[in-house]
Amino acid sequence: MGTIEDYPTQADARRAAEGLRLEINNGLPLREAVTFQGLIDRYISEEIENGDLAHTTREPDLNRIHKHISPRWGICLLREIKPYPVQDWLRKLPLAPKTKGHIRGLMYRLLEKAMLWELIPLERNPMGLVELKGVSKRLKPPRILTEEEFGALLDQLDHPYRCMVLLAGCTGLRISEVLGLRWNLIDFESLVMEVREGYARSEVTKLKSECSQDELPLDPDVATVLEWKRLCPGTEGDWVFPSPRTHKPYDSGTLRKKVLHAAALRAKIEGRIGWHTFRHCYRAWLDETGAPLGVQQKLMRHANISTTMNVYGGAFMAAKRKANTSVVRRVLVQDHSK
Repeated sequence: MGTIEDYPTQADARRAAEGLRLEINNGLPLREAVTFQGLIDRYISEEIENGDLAHTTREPDLNRIHKHISPRWGICLLREIKPYPVQDWLRKLPLAPKTKGHIRGLMYRLLEKAMLWELIPLERNPMGLVELKGVSKRLKPPRILTEEEFGALLDQLDHPYRCMVLLAGCTGLRISEVLGLRWNLIDFESLVMEVREGYARSEVTKLKSECSQDELPLDPDVATVLEWKRLCPGTEGDWVFPSPRTHKPYDSGTLRKKVLHAAALRAKIEGRIGWHTFRHCYRAWLDETGAPLGVQQKLMRHANISTTMNVYGGAFMAAKRKANTSVVRRVLVQDHSK
């Protein structure tokens, strides 16, 4: 656990050992009250360090725990965690609404585990009463590129970066899915590409949901660009986009800062763009083609069509104007007074 310098008093040592003690005494009747930090320590041990959470979930969860939850609620007993104080605390945090929603969700999950481990009685989770407004809303609408802007951006990129951006814009793949592509999952004869896994933060990662794992059509023109395979260095993982330095996929954050932002600046594209910009663009472009929503959902690989409609529901002004004009023309035909 540590030394007496780390834990100078008996109370400090007992608090530090609480999570371990709860894990060892699992299933035995509790003789004393449990602190929220004890629950957190056990959660970290069982669910984060030794569980099956994706590493892309583990790191953000640990950051929220150490930066926000533990400092405020760690010394409280579990029975002292009440909805209204938590709600008041969350509302006053100087964070984006979505981040507050993630913190509330993590506290909800922690208390669910407390009930599973019989640390508190089975009852309604108090976090279910915490109300936060706007947690699903963006502070700013996503940037959607026109076809001309997208073309200008491509002109500023060389392979393999040009190929990455083209794939993201023409298939709607998330950047982790682009980097997780392997050549053996692309069938150039059938023009089909299988999305099976992702790559993020130096590790292979699971896809966001079961619906994310699917086969996607590969347009012949995009397949032609993917003849980058002739230039691509061979790797043990058969990666489509390996770094020549590590022979593993690139880091998306580094690419965004050093390649994507620089290319957007050269192309004189206003507004800040990121890799997820292309997923929003793909959805908007699908809408402009008149593709049925059901088809859009399948191409975006969303579990629920509401995500396709609401989260990725951006549209160009020209498209909205055209649709609106069509309605106006139909209505004015019936206006015989003109």
